[in-house]
Amino acid sequence: MPKTSTESVNTTVTISQPASIAPKDTATIFNPAKPNIAEDSQADVSQANTNQTYHHKANHNQNRSIEQSSHVVSANAPVNAAPKIGFVSLGCPKALVDSERIITELSRDGYQVASDYEGADLVVVNTCGFIESAVQESLDAIGEAISKNGKVIVTGCLGKEAEKIREMHPAVLAVTGAHAYDEVITAVSQHVPKPNRSQDANYDPKIDLINEAGIKLTPSHYAYLKISEGCNHRCTFCIIPSLRGDLVSRPIDSVMNEALALKNAGVKELLIISQDTSAYGLDLKYRTSFWNGMPLKSKFYDLCQALNDLGIWVRLHYVYPYPHVDKVVELMGEKKLLPYLDIPFQHASHRILKAMKRPAHSENTLARIKAWREICPDIVIRSTFVVGFPGETEEDFQCLLDWLVEARLDRVGAFTYSEVEGAVANDLPNHVPEDVKQERYERLMTLQQDISAQKLQEKVGKTLMVLVDEIDSEEGIAICRSYADAPEIDGHVYVDDITAQVKVGQFLTVTIDDASEYDLFASYKG
Repeated sequence: MPKTSTESVNTTVTISQPASIAPKDTATIFNPAKPNIAEDSQADVSQANTNQTYHHKANHNQNRSIEQSSHVVSANAPVNAAPKIGFVSLGCPKALVDSERIITELSRDGYQVASDYEGADLVVVNTCGFIESAVQESLDAIGEAISKNGKVIVTGCLGKEAEKIREMHPAVLAVTGAHAYDEVITAVSQHVPKPNRSQDANYDPKIDLINEAGIKLTPSHYAYLKISEGCNHRCTFCIIPSLRGDLVSRPIDSVMNEALALKNAGVKELLIISQDTSAYGLDLKYRTSFWNGMPLKSKFYDLCQALNDLGIWVRLHYVYPYPHVDKVVELMGEKKLLPYLDIPFQHASHRILKAMKRPAHSENTLARIKAWREICPDIVIRSTFVVGFPGETEEDFQCLLDWLVEARLDRVGAFTYSEVEGAVANDLPNHVPEDVKQERYERLMTLQQDISAQKLQEKVGKTLMVLVDEIDSEEGIAICRSYADAPEIDGHVYVDDITAQVKVGQFLTVTIDDASEYDLFASYKG
């Protein structure tokens, strides 16, 4: 088996359809090459200038092109049965979920989703504005949609900068902000009227059967579940609250209804996302709702307990290390929850964390990690870090390196600090030169690569349960993930000599034979 795949990035071409119809396997292009910066708005921009291997992206990136966003309608529906809307979705999973919801609502209204610009009556571009490279990528995507189609509606985080968008692309038909579902749907209907079902002999009534799972742009065996929107923190390098507002949690019965619908649609893994997952329910004052005949509080711990009862993998992302997370780790120790935490620590120097205005910046995170590992020895921790924040000295950076040596995190992504329009940190003194940022970034990733290699080597000889993401039939290899691997940002488990009976979305128990810096290689006895 080739072991040149430690830098792999997946580009998923997804065929989605109403969740009430049996999910189909998705076709996936496996690309063992280095990430293309133009296609990855939230990866470290400095990757473009280094030959160093880079695997763990700083943030989830779930970009979907217009072709990748297309979905399958009923096999009996003719090609021209209804107006077609094209979608380009950029940015993180939270934006991807927004695109999924818009597509679901438009599908309920009778629209279809186009697979190319030429076949679309209108194109919706869901933008990202997290960092400057993402802003540029979004502006470029809008320009491409205008040049190839002409009728374009813009939504998403960059939508807050409507003047900037219209100045560069005056032909756009409408601009909305993030998670503005109703505004997007209204704008679409203004420019491409809804199909009249009573006069459409080709109308497919099965579209009315779309349940709460909705239409997904992910493979059929995993899905993102957004539990809240917005954030109450005011980190100085981040503009998310200005783009998406303060914390707004979904009532727990709404979350659980969607989770159950996804499970019933064949989903094997739920990835829980938000801006601040561990703050879930704070704005609702942990209000009690009834679900499945039982009272449930809209609270992080209670939600984790309820999700566990579904009997599928549940992976937690964007968790802040508040003390109450300890109780959730206890669930993991009792094997009632996938032992995986995605925690954006961002730095280790208390001085820098204070300048960032990070929550819990005075906490002893090393002590908390140690306690978590005592509670749950198998726990996997992924994190992201900002290198070269304004005022970061060599001493501050060395503090971060020393922290990483002691913490021995399983998965680490990093990005160099870049100014984002509207971020408070832009006005801080003593900005770090670009060449120093780059040098520090490379040192951090080299250190973490060694840590990752050591930790994965410890798994050789052990057995693991893995979930099959792809099948390379020519090589006879299954490309899988263990509980330690989130899709598209973490490593893989490559399983040799599989049989034709092995399918995408299946769980396998495998033996680990070898390891590289980021990936595992295994055998399967059937």
